Amino acid sequence: MMLYNFDEIVPRRGTSCVKHDMLNEVFGTDDVLPMWVADMDFKTPDFIVEAVRKRCDHEVFGYTFAPETYKMAVLNWMREHYHIETRWKNIHFIPGIVQGIAFVLQAFTNPGDKVLITTPVYPPFINVPHRSGRVFVSSPLKTVNGRFALDYNDLEEKAKGCKVMILANPHNPGGTVWTKDELQKIAEICYRQNVLVIADEIHADLTLPGFTHTSFTTVSEEALHNSITFIAPSKTFNMAGLASSVCYVPDADIKKQFFGFLDANELSLGTLFAYVAAEAAFAHGDPWRLQLLDYLVGNIDFTEQYLQQNMPEIKMMRPEASFLLWLDFRAWNIPHKELVDKLIHEAKVGLNSGLDYGPDGDGFMRMNIGTPRANVQEALERIRNLKGEC
Repeated sequence: MMLYNFDEIVPRRGTSCVKHDMLNEVFGTDDVLPMWVADMDFKTPDFIVEAVRKRCDHEVFGYTFAPETYKMAVLNWMREHYHIETRWKNIHFIPGIVQGIAFVLQAFTNPGDKVLITTPVYPPFINVPHRSGRVFVSSPLKTVNGRFALDYNDLEEKAKGCKVMILANPHNPGGTVWTKDELQKIAEICYRQNVLVIADEIHADLTLPGFTHTSFTTVSEEALHNSITFIAPSKTFNMAGLASSVCYVPDADIKKQFFGFLDANELSLGTLFAYVAAEAAFAHGDPWRLQLLDYLVGNIDFTEQYLQQNMPEIKMMRPEASFLLWLDFRAWNIPHKELVDKLIHEAKVGLNSGLDYGPDGDGFMRMNIGTPRANVQEALERIRNLKGEC
């Protein structure tokens, strides 16, 4: 079995890379170590690169449809990893999950309708409803035993009058892997209140050792017949730039309405390389993925130990999935805007501001550790040097 080197530093500047080449636009300076947007600094796996390279050798990039080999790779992955037995008629290509969420809102809601989210949460869950004229309703999460937990009474109350709930499964930014019981309760509430569930499962394949991802549709009949699930290889295999995702809709009525919307708007087909790369990822990706997860656990352990030894007042929510850390800086007792400013201009570290994830994020920052460990260490040392000034 090939062993992969996740310690390799891959220069990314000058490649139209959001994470490294948009620092001025995001932070007001390009002199920061980028530990923010959720893509990784590791090379996209060799088997994906080789599949794209091989297709390039043909030298004709004409109109393309989804080949059967691609469809089978997706279906096999869903069966083996999510315990979903289905047929392609229940699957539809979409260019990306955030776009897919926007499509659901357009297909099932009208301006002014309410959209339920739990906060803190991935910013597009807030921004997409807002920008499309919908109203987001927040049910704040609690922290229980070091992980996020739902307030079911509040969720039920907030669900009243909502048309759609957007669920991060696993959660972003906390990395919480929702249990079957938790998902069943969400499904019961949303079914009872007639709220359609969008399950964003883009981080599912990054569930860390010791935890088990449960796909939303598998937990109950209520979930099966009241949901749209999005999956993608983009986070797991570091290929977000290839825009390749799918949605899974097992309920016939929801499928008719949503797929009809997608087809009417000519959203049925992906690009040639979206199919090629996704097929390679799903057909050959597990050995690489498992090595990646081991490396990410090492980065998480390193960060946790570093904080405990050097900055114990900064509390890290240990993730159960993904390469994102939710850090609590409230013990520094400085206003959030000042915290962000100091991290950028004095520590020179680019993290995601917690307030982008909702008002519950005041005093928090999100850190991306999907990068060589040397970068993680450098970021932590810069923050440690800042600590003495706060």
